[in-house]
Parts: sequence; structure tokens; C-alpha cells
Amino acid sequence: MHITLVKRWALGCLLYAIVTSVAAIEPFIVDDIQVQGLNRIQPGTVFNYLTITVGETVDDQKSRDAVRALFKTGYFRDVRLERKGDILVVIVDERESIAEITFKGNKALKTDNLIEGLGDVGFATGEVFNEAKLDKVKQELQRQYFAHGKYGVRISTELENLDDSTVSVHFTISEGQAARIKEINIVGNTVYSDEDLISGFDLTTPTWTSWFTKDDQYSKQKLQGDLENLRSRYNDNGYIYFEVDSTQVSITPDKADVYITVNITEGDRYKVSDVKLSGKLIVEPEELFDLVATRKGMTFSRKDMTQTAKDLTERLGDEGYAFANVNPIPKTDEKSKTVTVTYFVDPAQRVYVRRVSFYGNSKTQDEVLRREMRQLEGGWISTSKVERSKIRLQRLGFFEEVNVETPAVDGSTDQVDVNFAVKERPSGNLLLGVGFSQAQGIIFNTNVTQDNFLGTGKNVSFAFNNSEINQIFRLGYINPYWTMDGVSRGFNVSYQKTDTGDNDNITQFESEIFGGGVSFGIPISEHNFVSVSGDYESTSLDTPLFNLDPRIARFIIIEGDQYDVFRASTSFAYDTRNSAIFPTRGTLQRIRLEAAVPGGDLTYWKVDYDSRLFVPLIDDYTLLLKGRVGYGDSYGDTFELPFFENFYGGGPRTVRGYEENSLGPQDNRGRALGGDTLVVANAEVIIPVPFLADFKSVRFTAFIDAGNVVGSGEKFEFNDLRVGTGLSGIWLSPFGLLSVSIAQPLNDQDGDEIQKFQFSFGTSF
Repeated sequence: MHITLVKRWALGCLLYAIVTSVAAIEPFIVDDIQVQGLNRIQPGTVFNYLTITVGETVDDQKSRDAVRALFKTGYFRDVRLERKGDILVVIVDERESIAEITFKGNKALKTDNLIEGLGDVGFATGEVFNEAKLDKVKQELQRQYFAHGKYGVRISTELENLDDSTVSVHFTISEGQAARIKEINIVGNTVYSDEDLISGFDLTTPTWTSWFTKDDQYSKQKLQGDLENLRSRYNDNGYIYFEVDSTQVSITPDKADVYITVNITEGDRYKVSDVKLSGKLIVEPEELFDLVATRKGMTFSRKDMTQTAKDLTERLGDEGYAFANVNPIPKTDEKSKTVTVTYFVDPAQRVYVRRVSFYGNSKTQDEVLRREMRQLEGGWISTSKVERSKIRLQRLGFFEEVNVETPAVDGSTDQVDVNFAVKERPSGNLLLGVGFSQAQGIIFNTNVTQDNFLGTGKNVSFAFNNSEINQIFRLGYINPYWTMDGVSRGFNVSYQKTDTGDNDNITQFESEIFGGGVSFGIPISEHNFVSVSGDYESTSLDTPLFNLDPRIARFIIIEGDQYDVFRASTSFAYDTRNSAIFPTRGTLQRIRLEAAVPGGDLTYWKVDYDSRLFVPLIDDYTLLLKGRVGYGDSYGDTFELPFFENFYGGGPRTVRGYEENSLGPQDNRGRALGGDTLVVANAEVIIPVPFLADFKSVRFTAFIDAGNVVGSGEKFEFNDLRVGTGLSGIWLSPFGLLSVSIAQPLNDQDGDEIQKFQFSFGTSF
């Protein structure tokens, strides 16, 4: 009732203003029109809404119509028409513009989202302020809160005049408690139970985790998503005529509880009786049918039908038909409860690439990006080649983001441009500081690395690391495109001094190693790579024999304590990962064989196989399966694998929950001796980071690890594998790699070194 009186009062004021704003005007022909009182609004805006033009005869009625039209724009507080000879003078008083919109008390909804919603109703910074819009604005804010279950929200406004032409609008919001779901009912279901269907909903009645997930708080958007999932559940299991008839959402008088009732009609279940391809088939039908997921005799699935249409479209896209359209048409037979699915193929016109362009690479040279391209200019477009080009850019490691667009060329029906937009990450790293590793203690780091030296894509690095165990100096250089075919060449020079002393769980020894080498990487196909390298190492051992384990002392007595070793290595890798840093899908299979060849003081060989499989699950969850097997032995005159080449297990890189390098054979002081055989298996679920979906430098996982090390002459038994499970987090911070894990050993034995919490910071070696 109050709102109605206000509206009537406002309408009366408007009519009064219109009548009083037009003095009695004797009819005359308008020779010119002048506008007075404008500050921000352009004269063209007034002339656009003014219903009187030059040369027109003006009388009282036309004057009232003109004033009414200008008032209706909402731009003016007052409008008057006056006559000056044969000139019509329009005098206006502009309303204030909105200089600022602020919110106080909003927690459930971000300010940006609220402002965006107000912009949809024409209430935004820079717009003309109109008091009549405030009711509509409040309704829009309430609508946003109601959609999130906040039915008790209260909104008040305060206006602040900054000057004669601008005003600030301040909203104070009391959100209240979100309405919680008391009950969800589904009516009309006979195939699936209520519990089965509701288990697939994001919305739920309160559970012990609802305080964190908020899944018991009603949201209109979430309910729509749940109904769509419900529809997909039935459509993908043959119920082609499934319908959601209605949805009732009831709120208790205290606006605290919500009752949801969903009425459905399941319909009958249909099977596929036939699958056909129709239209202009550019590719051989036999090849296209291999991509069809809906087969005769199968239960009809709308998901499979949609996926098939997508796969067929992508296949045509590989042939240059970028604008191809595959339209699946299901035709049902009511008597037999079957459906015939026809995929109508319209390839449209073959499309060619006019230009491949790059944006955002302010440092990286175009050549570095262009040599990764699999989609070339002048050829027809291939969707798989464009996607592969994007992945190759991501795997360079130079960019935080890589996006690609294929806009049509203006004025052409058969040409597109391929535009890659990249966001560069700092490819140079200067690390000066102190780190800490539980296995190596305090680490002093100086690490200068330039992965993209001067924007050329070459890698130059210098490292100095000084911990309680290792002192390392390393200088390296890699040219990833030594030849135009992508053969890489690298050089390295290093010095490492190791003293396990009393501060580590590795058996005691001291060593000093000078080394250098050259390596080559050879791509033999898009996903297969071979690398070869040759290295020289000079190793000196400086430890009194009485301090050593007898097995180490025996090796030194037989082989001596100084060795010149010539090592040849080769590796083969199959890599389909979508990113070099934090991949989410793809496979890495890598096997490496190295051998100390005759001509040096020692002869031995080692083989190391590493496998990683990334499988996308649902809602950005990814399953990661890892396996690693290593084995080494001697040959020729060397009687066993040198102890300083042993494999070690335990810790963040192998089996978490056990101290680093602690698994396997032990020396006479109970410290890890290492072994010639390593077996490790890991299964991890990569979990989306809550509230940090766009933060690409963090990864959380839930894992289970299993592994162990076997000594020379010992027999490997699966029962000897140590198992641990827990949670881990990795942050690729500007200061170095931070790795944290909390693990619980599941089958630890007497003598095992347990370490449930493990972390490493400031070092990645």
C-alpha cells in the first residue's frame, strides 16, 4: 500500500512538472532550437529525444509532448520550454551522475558480482542517478541474494552528494543466515530410488561436512545444475523422453529451512536400432564409423551421441573443414521402443590459414614460438594441429597461460587467422638465500638459471649449493634447437663434494667428483624422443677404512679409492603430457640406460624406467599413476656396482612417511646403504585447490605410495614393499620449490625410520 501511494505521488509530481514547465505558447514555426543547462549530456542526446524539429509549427500540445518525452529519459530533474522570437529554447536541469557505488556487510557475494548485477539494470558508475531506480536496484540485489538462499537479507541505502553534479550511493547489507535444505523429495521416479538420484546432487541436506562445503545451503543456480545432471542421468541411460515437470521450493516462515520437491516423468527406455551417416562425407565412412560411440543394440545415450558428433566434427576439422557441423538426429519407434540415430554431416567450406600470430611475448622471440607450430600458414586448418601447437607452447615452460583463437578473415569465406595469446612467466631465476631440507639440513643456495636466455629459448644455468652433506657447483648450457629439426645440444661442467658424516641416514663416506659432458636430444616423432650423452667423471674417496661399513671398505680395497670413469648414456621417452609443469592429462614413459664403458677404471651399467599416467576424472580431479623401477650391476673387471651409484628409497620422491633414503639394506651402524634394485609405485588423486582455481602454481594431492630398495644378491619380494598414505602439497613459489606432505606408514617394520611430516624448501635437487 505504501509503495502504491509513493508511485501515485511521483506520477502526480511528474504531471504537475510537465504542465507547469510549459508556459502557454502561441503557435509559431520553429526557426531554430537552443538547449541551455547542459553540463555532461551532449546536445545530440536532447535533440534525439525531442519530438519537435526545426520548421515545425509548435503549439501547447506539442510542447507538452516534448517535455514529457525529455522527462521520460530520466536524465533531467526539470525541463522547461520557452520562446525567444522564432527560437525554441529548451532549458534543462540535469540529474546527478553516479560517482561511486559502495557496499558494506556483503560476505557471501563479492562486490564485483553485485556491481555487475546492478549494471544489468542500468545502475552503474557514470550513469545518471534516478531515485525512481532505487526500488528496482534493491530488487536486483535481493534477487542475487535469494538465488544463494539468503532470504532474510535486508538492504538499506544512503546517498552522499559530492557536489552539484555527482552523488555516491552506499548500500548497507545485512545478509542474515542462508536457508538450509531440510528435505529433498523426488516424485514420479520408479527406476531409481530417491537416495540414488539425490546422491548425484550438489545440493544436499545437512551433513557433517556441510559447515565447510556449504552444500546444504539452497542456491537456485546449484539446483538448476542438479536438475540438468538428473536429466543427463536418465537421457544417458535410454530414457529419451525424460522430463522434469515442475520444481517446488518451499520456505518456512522464519526463512531458515527450504523444502525442495522435484516432479519428474521418466518415460520408457530406448535402445539403438540403427546408426546412419548422412550428408556430404569428406572422410571415408568406415573411418568415421570408427568414431561412432552409439552402436546398434546399445542403450541409447545422449552423452554418447553428443560426444560422437563432437568427434566427427573434430575429424572433419583435421581435414580443414573448421566450420563443419554434425547434427545428430534421433528418430524413435514407439512400438519397439528403439531409436535410429542419424548423423547429418555438413562439412561446409574448407578453410585455410592466412596468418599465424603471437601476442603477449614481449621477451620471447617470435622464432622460439613459431618453431613449435604444427599448424602452418597457407595450409588448411587442422584442429588437432592447432591444439598440438598450443600444447607445445605450454610445454616450453616459458608461459603461465596459452590461449588460441581462430577468427575468420574479414571479407573471406575460406580463410582464418590463428592467434596465440601467451602470458609470460619469469624464465630467469636468481636464487640467493637459505633453504632447509630434512635430509640435508641447512642449504645455502646461489642458483642463476635462465631458461629463455635473451628470449632465444636457450638454457643457461649456474648453481652453487652448500649443505651439510653436499657442496655442488654446476654450469650448464642447452640449445634446444641446435639444428632446425629440433635436435638439442648441451654442455655441463660440475664439481660435487659429498660428506654424509653424522647428519644423514646414508652410510658414511666422503667423495669428491669433477665432471663434464655433452648431451644431444633427438625427436624421432611428435611424442617420441631419444637422448644420448657422454660424460667424464673423476672420483676420489677420502675416508679411513675403519670408519666404513665392511662392504664399502671391501670395494675400496679391491677397486681403489680414485676412479676415472667414462659414462655413456641413452634414454628413450614417450611424452604426451599437456604441460611440462603440473600436467593434468597425458602419459610419460621414459627409460634410461647408462654405462661406465671400458677405458675407465670402473665398468658398470644402470637402467631406470619411469612411468607416469595422468587421467582426468570429474570436476578438475585428476588421477596420477606413477611407477619406477631401477637396476644396476657391474661387468668386466669391476666385481660389483659401486656403492656410490646405489639406488635409495624413502622420502618425498619415492615413499612418503619414511625418512628420505632410509629404506632398504643398512650398514653396521643402522644407516641406509642403498641397493642395486629400486621398485616404487605411487597412486595420487590431484585435488582442485579450494578458492584458488586460477592459481596455477599450487597442487594438492591425496596419495598412496609403495616401494623399497633391494641389495645385491637379495631376492625381491612384494611383501617387503613399504606402504604409506596421506596428503601432499607443492607450491612453485618465487623463492623456490616448497613441498609438504603428511603421511601415515601402513606396514612399517622394526628398524624403519618413520617421518610422518616431510617438507623441503629452497632447493629442488
